[in-house]
Amino acid sequence: MKGILIVKKKILVSLPIEQRHKDFLAKQVEGYDVEMKFVDADNITLDDVKDVNVILGSIKRKWIKAAENLEWLQIIYAGADMFTVPGLLKPETILTNASGAYNTEVAEHMLALTFSLVRHFDYYMKNQIKHTWKQLNSVKSVKGSTILILGLGRIGGDYAKKVKSLGAYVIGIKRTVKDKPDYVDELYTIDKLDEVIGRADIIAMVLPGSEDTKHIINTERLKKIKHGAFLINVGRGNAIDFEALKTFLKTDQIGGVGLDVTDPEPLPVDDELWDFDNVIITPHIAGHLFLDESNEIIVEIIADNLKRWLNGEPLKNVVNRQLGY
Repeated sequence: MKGILIVKKKILVSLPIEQRHKDFLAKQVEGYDVEMKFVDADNITLDDVKDVNVILGSIKRKWIKAAENLEWLQIIYAGADMFTVPGLLKPETILTNASGAYNTEVAEHMLALTFSLVRHFDYYMKNQIKHTWKQLNSVKSVKGSTILILGLGRIGGDYAKKVKSLGAYVIGIKRTVKDKPDYVDELYTIDKLDEVIGRADIIAMVLPGSEDTKHIINTERLKKIKHGAFLINVGRGNAIDFEALKTFLKTDQIGGVGLDVTDPEPLPVDDELWDFDNVIITPHIAGHLFLDESNEIIVEIIADNLKRWLNGEPLKNVVNRQLGY
């Protein structure tokens, strides 16, 4: 009688990590009949992916399509919309993200933008470049401000805790509402956005990319915002209708805008958005593995999921591919 042929599973790891992280991940598979290979994302070839069962890390979409035996893709990003494009992954392939790794990094970036806007650092930095000494005669305080957070997930929740501790009144918007956390004063689903948007002094957006969130800030909602309110977006660029935003920036309706994401990206060099005095633009770097803590958490997330996969247990951070997150 012939024995059953057991095919060794292949794992490809393409993470920007140190050798100690590689050793740690390699230790997770000791005793299991698997083959783990570490390849820099820029050096991946067809031979690396054609028979691979698991990909952990960063990879170009063309290689994902070439991985015909792919069972599980673990990405290093919190946002997964670029990997939920129909036809990219087979229906049976599990997609997991790195939600939870970027809480501190992105929330602190949001807080930095918040203070920069309410204290007019955007205006003063541009005047510094022009060697112009000119004072604005009014500022806002985070203390006592009403801050509306669109996307009260882990990152939005971290930001909410920070501004709440500074004395802000916090309104949260999220996909589903169960128990209201104590760092939020009011919590609603997205269908209440039009009712609350006009109350906010600061609107902070950290929404995932999906058809439901595209142009969620449009002409009609920009009309409803409070005079002089500030707008921050660190989620996805297409959550804002930028042509509508530019129209409103030419009036004094909006106090200032902080953008870590744009639509398109990179923002074209001749786009007029660069030139508004009350706009701060950073090049999608709020959550970009620049903080060592984020790297450490990502490796921990991957190691935990790897052990689960090896033992046939349910994975964490599984992405709903219909919703995109």
